[in-house]
Parts: sequence; structure tokens; C-alpha cells
Amino acid sequence: MNQCPPTLVFDLDGTLVHSAPDLHAALNRVLDEAGRDALTLDAVIAMIGDGVPTLVARGFAATGGPPDDLSAWLARFHTLYGQDSATLTTLYPGVMDTLEALKSAGHRMAICTNKPIEATNAVLRSFDLARFFDAVAGGDSLPVRKPSPGHLLGVLAMMNAGPERAAMIGDSPADVATALNAGVPVIAVAYGYRRVPANDLGADVLIENFSDISAALTRLGL
Repeated sequence: MNQCPPTLVFDLDGTLVHSAPDLHAALNRVLDEAGRDALTLDAVIAMIGDGVPTLVARGFAATGGPPDDLSAWLARFHTLYGQDSATLTTLYPGVMDTLEALKSAGHRMAICTNKPIEATNAVLRSFDLARFFDAVAGGDSLPVRKPSPGHLLGVLAMMNAGPERAAMIGDSPADVATALNAGVPVIAVAYGYRRVPANDLGADVLIENFSDISAALTRLGL
């Protein structure tokens, strides 16, 4: 009997979308309002991957240290980014065609991201991506978030799916750690946002292009 195609769970920022320009713009607006210096895009890219609270904290740490009211500035970031979460963001090459092909092949798919769910849904709507995914878990959707394996296992549970027939696709150490700790094979993209070389991530398979996912699944025996 043929098995159903594996469930595929994707990270968002740095995997499906190049969202750094919008995150950079919102963070610099916050820093400007706080009287801090602006950060370069490359500096902000190095801060992405562990959720918005960490991003904002890193932005302040890089420009003079933590403010007295970090929570207020975090709320301000959410407001600003919520207003412009997809203005400068772009899809990575091959994403739309590959998602179409994977869906046509029978894969059920989901999103597991540390981005807040409201901004996540806004980005998915902006690029007509929501139709591909049966479940979406943002960084504030569950009691835990990546790198906790509970984030990935939680989104699989939303789909009544288990880790034994699933794969995670992401770009960062948090994605790889989440998947490995959940007992889920992980495919890492060589592009994206990280502070370590892609070859050092420890993923089961490393791919250069998003369109290489089907071949990577074959290598994993899925």
C-alpha cells in the first residue's frame, strides 16, 4: 500500500520570504524614536530568527544597551511592523511554483514561525500563500516557540499529523534544533538568515534552492 506524502512544515522568514527589509525598516523607526542610531540591513539580518522580542532586544543592545521600557518599544515595533509587514518583503525564487507542485503531489503543509501570528497571516495573504497551508503557528500561537520541539509538534497536532511522516524546512539553527529535538527530519536552505555557515547547521539535507525540496525528500526516503 502506498503511503501518503509526508507532511511538510515550513519556516517563513528566510525560507519562503525575504522579509528582512520590512523588519529592518520597522526596527530602525523604533530606534529612531528612541533616539538611537540606525542599523544597517546586514546588521538586522544577523539578528533575525529567534522571534520579535529577541530582535528588538538585539537592536537596542547594538545601539547602546537595553532601554528602561523595552516592553513599550516592543509594542511599538508590533504596531509599526503590523502597518508595513509586506511592503518591502519578497518571495524567494521558486517558492510559488514549488508550493504548487508539492500541493498537487498531495503533501499537506504548515507554517511554524517565530513571527507573531498576525504579521504571519498578513504576509501569507499578501503573497497569496495562505491557500497552501492547513495550519499556521506563529511565535505567539502556542505556549512555546522554536527552538522548543513543542512548537513543531504543536502545529503537527493541529493537522492530526505525527512526526513519523513529516519534514521541516527552514534556514536557521532554531529550525534545525526544533526539528531534531522533535524527531523530525530537517531540510535546510543554503540562503536565509543565520549567524553560522549553512554547512554547520546540522540539517539532514542542505539545499541550494527552494525548488530542490522534492529531491531532498527523496534523499530522506520520504
